[in-house]
Amino acid sequence: MAETRSYHVITYGCQMNVHDSERISGLLEEAGLERAEADPSAGLGAGADVVVFNTCAVRENADNRLYGNLGHMARVKAGHPDLQIAVGGCMAQKDRDLILKRAPWVDVVFGTHNVGALPRLLERARVEREAQVEIKEALETFPSNLPSRRESPYSAWVSVSVGCNNTCTFCIVPALRGKETDRRPGDILAEIEMLVAQGVQEITLLGQNVNAYGVEFGDRQAFAKLLRACGGIDGLERVRFTSPHPKDFTDDVIAAMAETPNVMPQLHMPLQSGSDDVLRAMRRSYRSAKFLGILDRVREAMPEAAITTDIIVGFPGETEADFQATMDVVRQARFSAAFTFQYSIRPGTPAATMPNQVPKEVTQERYERLVDLVSDISWEENKKFSGRDVEVMFATGEGRKDAETNRMSGRARDNRLVHVAVPDDASLRPRPGDVATVRVTHAAPHHLNSDELPRDLRRTRGGDAWEAAQGAPRPAAGVGLGMPVLGKPEPLPVVSGC
Repeated sequence: MAETRSYHVITYGCQMNVHDSERISGLLEEAGLERAEADPSAGLGAGADVVVFNTCAVRENADNRLYGNLGHMARVKAGHPDLQIAVGGCMAQKDRDLILKRAPWVDVVFGTHNVGALPRLLERARVEREAQVEIKEALETFPSNLPSRRESPYSAWVSVSVGCNNTCTFCIVPALRGKETDRRPGDILAEIEMLVAQGVQEITLLGQNVNAYGVEFGDRQAFAKLLRACGGIDGLERVRFTSPHPKDFTDDVIAAMAETPNVMPQLHMPLQSGSDDVLRAMRRSYRSAKFLGILDRVREAMPEAAITTDIIVGFPGETEADFQATMDVVRQARFSAAFTFQYSIRPGTPAATMPNQVPKEVTQERYERLVDLVSDISWEENKKFSGRDVEVMFATGEGRKDAETNRMSGRARDNRLVHVAVPDDASLRPRPGDVATVRVTHAAPHHLNSDELPRDLRRTRGGDAWEAAQGAPRPAAGVGLGMPVLGKPEPLPVVSGC
């Protein structure tokens, strides 16, 4: 009997890529491959027969990191000639034949629209001993229609749409993911119900511009209706979504969030810049006053809502006055967290050829000032939770030092990260997926701590699903808290929407 081949998927970028990687894993396992055991000390791709890079094209360092890793894989392949290397995702859609010119040892290049073709391309490359490049210009099938190997038994991504109809001058995603294509509401809800039946209790609705959902079939209120429909699914405890666009964010969505108990009081609302002149140059069809007005209405309806954002520093033509306008909006918005990025030229975008590119040293200095301000505000907002009770759903892979501190980590309803002291008795500890009330005893800029043991621990179906997935006794706190995560996504931009 032939030995079973193994695979390893390495993911860069946004939540949509994470979702796609789960489908890639599902396809490879359906084709008979097994997931390679993780061994970080052995190096990238070690021990696998197939290594898949699911790439991002949003930032310049994504290019550099991919080609650097492909250079490493050339040495690995020299010692393992039957190793197959595949490159997919946005970089593959963008670079196409360039990947093989720079890394001729790659076996397969596939695009964002034909993820489902990967097993066939790998087999053809193996039989023909020749690299295969297949890039489709239109979506073959929604990723959600493909088999999946989810990273979490209790939490899942659900795609509502792919592609984007916006034309932001800094963004290459619409060119690589195509125009927006919406799934039918019944298909989305059927997938969620199936996931809940499997033990999933938290879902995140995904779209490049999630609140534009419905544009393809002409229903401007489709996304609000979808949120309310999620509220009627028994066993679904937490609903999140990412990312909306300010231009499409309407009051019916705010009302649906506020009135649907399982929709979490959390909103990721990309700002990008607080300067109206820069927003105009970015081709963002809102201005700072509209943005702040949305936040005011969200907080009026949900005073406890935590709002996060994306901000780009150093966009072409940005002056010190423009940057100060961004700082002013940040002070008014009081974000609980912000993903802050230094602008980098992306070939193929209008911004790449704009005049008055901001010098790197100026961008860096502004970026540092912004990061300091965001951190100070986040810390001030987190301090308001000291002494308060929050509901935490425990999770895998959230806390790096959990094993050292005898803690477990999870997310509050508003998605704040919480590190929680747990009992020494393993039988009394929460499992990932379980829910408890915890008292916040300390606040840091990017997380909350609870030095008191959790109360009102609720054993959940999600926790049962996690335990069943382990096939082993419950681990000690912080040790093996979850399914093995190979190719864990890097902390790159939150760009499933812009």
